[in-house]
Amino acid sequence: MSTPAQITANRANAQHSSGPKTPEGKAISSRNNFQWGFCGRFTVLPCESQQEFDELKAALRNEHQPATPTETILVDKMAEHHWLTRRALRLQNAALAEADDKSFALFLRYQTTNDRAFHRCLNDLVKLRAEKRKQEIGFESQRRKNDELALRQAIEQRKQDTHRWDILLAQAKVDNQVLQNIHLETPEHRITVTPQRIIAVENAA
Repeated sequence: MSTPAQITANRANAQHSSGPKTPEGKAISSRNNFQWGFCGRFTVLPCESQQEFDELKAALRNEHQPATPTETILVDKMAEHHWLTRRALRLQNAALAEADDKSFALFLRYQTTNDRAFHRCLNDLVKLRAEKRKQEIGFESQRRKNDELALRQAIEQRKQDTHRWDILLAQAKVDNQVLQNIHLETPEHRITVTPQRIIAVENAA
């Protein structure tokens, strides 16, 4: 059992050793327990090809053509989970060669986990696009309804305008006829019948 003096000394020593302080030191410390890279932040191992992973991610992006940041994240996650699945398969083969059943079971579990995660990301991507397409169809349907309504309103307005112009035209014709009648009835336009014209008409007859 530690004596009070030892406990005090340990506490004093702990104050002088509180772990890494710089970002570089913390990054190195965070990898002290790093073994196979299945947990925590994804990384390509030194024994693996960064170029091959980049080509895998580019191929998946080219296939699925992500159009939003969320879709891009899902596609990139698919690449990572597929990469980890392949890593687990390689480690399974190594465990089988060494007859290490415990490690084989662990790597099989990692394979299953990342397989499921890959398909979950794929399903999320499909659902996201289906919902987006559903909204687009609803928007298109509403737009068509609005266009049809605007067209019907335009046709109805055109009918009303035509009817109004027909009424105005008919009224103008009536007004014109009235003006003509009034014009003919003015004194200077009345026909004056004189005795001479009557005699001339009778002689012509």
